Amino acid sequence: MSETNLENLDTALADEGVVVEPTAPAEPQIDAQGRAYATGKRKNAIARVWIKPGSGVITVNGSEETKYFARPVLRMILRQPLVAAARDGQFDVVATVSGGGLSGQAGAVRHGLSKALTYYEPALRGTLKSGGFLTRDSRVVERKKYGRAKARRSFQFSKR
Repeated sequence: MSETNLENLDTALADEGVVVEPTAPAEPQIDAQGRAYATGKRKNAIARVWIKPGSGVITVNGSEETKYFARPVLRMILRQPLVAAARDGQFDVVATVSGGGLSGQAGAVRHGLSKALTYYEPALRGTLKSGGFLTRDSRVVERKKYGRAKARRSFQFSKR
């Protein structure tokens, strides 16, 4: 909307007696232990993620991130929200993941970590949203249909 449209809207609302108040910034959602919690999902994987201020240690299912996610690409996916928000090494992350494969689990932890960061510091929401970290990737494996070899693949046709 242009400036004039916004001014016209404000004056129209004021004429009707409607008071327009600026929205207050969101409050951090931190528990008694000083942690923020969020759930992340990707494919069939579900991750529960807790963050708290610390030295940057990431623990997944009770083991270090380098041990659980051996491939560097998965660790890079995991750290993307922290790097985008310039908070790498400032938060300790504890995650429990179930379901899916390693790639889906890394994506689930990334989604949960992004949400937890916005709960801990609501000012980071714009940065993480523009990076696409808060959007749940809804792509899942298509189910197998009857009369088919896989979801879409037909059985081989036999002429004789």
